[in-house]
Amino acid sequence: MTDTGSQHPRAAHEGPARADTVASVVRQWRAVHPTLDTGPMEVIGRINRCAALLQQAEDAPLRRAGLSRAEFDLLGALRRTGHELTPGELARETFSSGAAVTKRVKQLTGRGLVERRGDTRDRRVSHLRLTDAGRDLVDGILPEQLAYEEVVLSTLTPERQDELSGLLAGLLDGLEGRLGALRG
Repeated sequence: MTDTGSQHPRAAHEGPARADTVASVVRQWRAVHPTLDTGPMEVIGRINRCAALLQQAEDAPLRRAGLSRAEFDLLGALRRTGHELTPGELARETFSSGAAVTKRVKQLTGRGLVERRGDTRDRRVSHLRLTDAGRDLVDGILPEQLAYEEVVLSTLTPERQDELSGLLAGLLDGLEGRLGALRG
């Protein structure tokens, strides 16, 4: 049964009608549940849609290089930190599980992109670093990825880019502190 009560107050104060795919979904939900606040759906839906579109296009240079996004993130962490990392440190740098890092390291060492060195004091610990081929691969892909990101963001003025960056940083800061508690 459809709720025929009054509209949620936010619906009465909406800005101009939007034509993106999320707006269509939100309109459909408002028709079914007019008293519910769909504002969060609009924000989260657009963030998720943008992320999906950006990742699909950004992954094209990675696919050409035969890399997954997760493998590139691991290689990128080794490149940007500028020093050897343990698998545990790589897991933290890439927001991955230890098992996922172990699997990726095995694949990347097999391809000659990462080297593993044992710790002289603790044989259970290994240190990982990029090979010359790994460094060259990251350095070759990164400019193409950044050029793509520049084109995507060119639809926004530099001021709007700064504004969006600030808003997203505020959201991220809040989420990083609270989501762990919400999951627990």
